[in-house]
Amino acid sequence: MNAKIEKAIGQNVRKLREKAGLTQEELSVKLQVEGLDVTRSALAKIEVGQRHLYSDEIVLIKEILKVSYDEIFDLGEIL
Repeated sequence: MNAKIEKAIGQNVRKLREKAGLTQEELSVKLQVEGLDVTRSALAKIEVGQRHLYSDEIVLIKEILKVSYDEIFDLGEIL
């Protein structure tokens, strides 16, 4: 995937997480409780575009943060 796209999606996840009032640690724990091995460190890398998101992670982040796929994948002016 394109590095600019990875970074934009990561920034969206960070903004949506913060809007939900969760820390990286809290979101990673919620993901782990649901069976996904996403550490706080991995989440930090996702948020800065250094690690891509897997489809099962996207689905669960959407559910936990109560957001739409459009909010996660909003690329703004990138494309």
